[in-house]
Amino acid sequence: MFFSPPTTILQLKARRMEKSLCVFASVLFLGGFLRGGEVATESFPFLSNFTTPVSVKWTEAGTVEEQSTDRVTPTAGTKLFSSTVRQNQPSSTHVSEDDKGRNKEDEEDSEDGKTKDKKAELGCPPLGLESLAVDDSQIRASSYQRTGLGPHRGRLNIQSGIHDGDEYDGAWCAEFKDQHQWLEVDAIHLTLFTGVILQGRNSIWSWDWVETYKVQFSNDSVDWQTCRNGTEEAIFKGNQDPETPVLGLLPVPTVARFIRINPQTWYYNGTICIRAELLGCRVHDPTDPFSSQQEGGSRDNLDFRHHNYKEMRKLMKSVTEECPEITRIYTIGKSYMGLKLYVMEISDNPGKHELGEPEFRYVAGMHGNEVLGRELVLNLMQYLCKEYKKGTQRVVRLVTETRIHLLPSMNPDGYEVAHQKGSELAGWADGRFTFEGIDLNHNFPDLNNIMWEAQENAADASKVPNHYIPIPEYYTQEDAMVAPETRAVISWMQDIPFVLSANLHGGELVVTYPFDCTRDWAPQEDTPTADDAFFRWLATVYASTHLVLANPDRRNCHYEDFQMHNNIINGGAWHTVPGSMNDFSYLHTNCFEVTVELSCDKFPHARELPVEWENNKESLLVYMEQVHRGIKGVIRDKITKHGVANAVIKVEDHDHDIRSAADGDYWRLLNPGEYKVIVRAEGYLPSMRRCHVGMEPRPTICDFSLTKTPIQRLKEIRAKGEKIPKDLQLRLRALRMRKLRASTKAINRRRASEQLRARRARSS
Repeated sequence: MFFSPPTTILQLKARRMEKSLCVFASVLFLGGFLRGGEVATESFPFLSNFTTPVSVKWTEAGTVEEQSTDRVTPTAGTKLFSSTVRQNQPSSTHVSEDDKGRNKEDEEDSEDGKTKDKKAELGCPPLGLESLAVDDSQIRASSYQRTGLGPHRGRLNIQSGIHDGDEYDGAWCAEFKDQHQWLEVDAIHLTLFTGVILQGRNSIWSWDWVETYKVQFSNDSVDWQTCRNGTEEAIFKGNQDPETPVLGLLPVPTVARFIRINPQTWYYNGTICIRAELLGCRVHDPTDPFSSQQEGGSRDNLDFRHHNYKEMRKLMKSVTEECPEITRIYTIGKSYMGLKLYVMEISDNPGKHELGEPEFRYVAGMHGNEVLGRELVLNLMQYLCKEYKKGTQRVVRLVTETRIHLLPSMNPDGYEVAHQKGSELAGWADGRFTFEGIDLNHNFPDLNNIMWEAQENAADASKVPNHYIPIPEYYTQEDAMVAPETRAVISWMQDIPFVLSANLHGGELVVTYPFDCTRDWAPQEDTPTADDAFFRWLATVYASTHLVLANPDRRNCHYEDFQMHNNIINGGAWHTVPGSMNDFSYLHTNCFEVTVELSCDKFPHARELPVEWENNKESLLVYMEQVHRGIKGVIRDKITKHGVANAVIKVEDHDHDIRSAADGDYWRLLNPGEYKVIVRAEGYLPSMRRCHVGMEPRPTICDFSLTKTPIQRLKEIRAKGEKIPKDLQLRLRALRMRKLRASTKAINRRRASEQLRARRARSS
């Protein structure tokens, strides 16, 4: 507890002056004098005295909306309050009908621009406990039960392991149950604090949270003043459950370097446990040698903010207007609430598959609350357009040699739920699922177990199909629990011969690769594919070029240390995911796909988006370039020169085949090496070639010309009523002679075996 020394008349006058200055500062702050999350002392000359190590007297004045509570207030004479949050109506009520066309959507976009988006007014951005911008060394506590519940675990949305009691638990928990416990954060610089966001403990086994708390400030971590609501110490309303984030705005924004959260009451059957985020704007301090250092950003002139459905559509439209010659917007279906699943195509010939040009896709927003992927994909659209217009060689080569498809929001209904609450207040799961409550990453057909079961039951497992495994009948029924978003993406996969893809998620820092589903339903088990080496390469390409993933000094997000795996891991080795999009893509189509967990924070603040773009920009580009590795070519009919569709391309020692596209072109992703490639097609004789894949980042051309089988030619000639050519007659005769000789040898071997058994029987 902080006790003030005796106060003189001069000190009382000085405090009245400080009170007036604080009120004036809050008026200016709330009036919009903040720029870029930083407060300049030039705008507030009286703040120049609020610098370390000078001790500052804190006096707040202001009013807050009081809320009734059924619980007893912690201290007689104090008022319990929480900040109200104004929210807009969810955009998911918008339903676009196809027959109304793009004109109606344009009118809605125009009307939407006239209405200000009213979400939670957080004042200042988060300090960075959740995003790890705040280092562990900046967080202290009065006490803690053990290391796994230390102050460094008191970060908003941090997740615990399955077992309580390990090194990575789900909150800071005080050792003692009294009102003298605190969690302290050193902001390093003078900061204008505006609010606190609180959660309870993340745990499967325990329920712990703080119900009311006080906030204290200091400039030297020695002398502390409690935040006041007028003449009384302010009591902030905390949590009623362990997961829902609760925002408490300060009565008056307050400048300090240190801040403490001081719990007053807690869940009656639990203990003091906190996960927190702090809201604050950095104050320019001329006495601070590091004050002039600005936070990282991006030099790219992109639209760095969060876009709801209508704003996303407007941005995509603006990109097509800026680069009409290389872009096209199309839809692949609708969400349950009728929001269209928009895709941006970027190619030098949009709208058409070009022979030999590989198809690539990025999919984001499968979980609606994991929003960073959505914004990165929107940024990527803008970046490719702008750099193509500039003539940047790398981008021009990508656009002219690759057909790129970008789906920024696979789950737009879920995103609107998360966006309505906003960054920091959406929690860990709000918006993750579709409107129907479906997790899209478990909603694809489980082809893994179908294939494995067939292999176990087959006399010869090598005869079991290892690719293009059909969708099971039950999955196609009208009453099947299949989301419309999933159906739309499956149809999209079948329409376009994708070669490479990445599924962008959030909440961790790791790249995972198939298989995601384990055999025999094991919760965790390394389950590699036949292309494990190439999948590891793909994952490594993204992870090694990501600025945070590649940093050996980075902190773990939650409870798993992926750095010991070089920041990549087999999906099944992490946790089993039956029905994942990655596995379905690999087993049902030709497309290789990995999952990228982009950031510890699922819903980073808009201020952090430029930094996140720089963290991921090189990774996004270099990963797309991997679509040009391995071998590619065209499979043609030797006589007609037409492409042969659905030809099976088999690489020796790789138990996963692919098929040629409608025009006969194919792409087989492979690491450098020598490969024996065999092509088979119905009605054609097999063809074999040896293909060399070099270290260069470009594919090796391996074309094939297939000769029709004599029987197939005979069928086609008879169907046309034409005369059989002599060369075909001779080939048919030779073929029949080979079959006759082969059958004769088989009969002779069988007879010899029977005679041998008969002689042995007589002799015995």
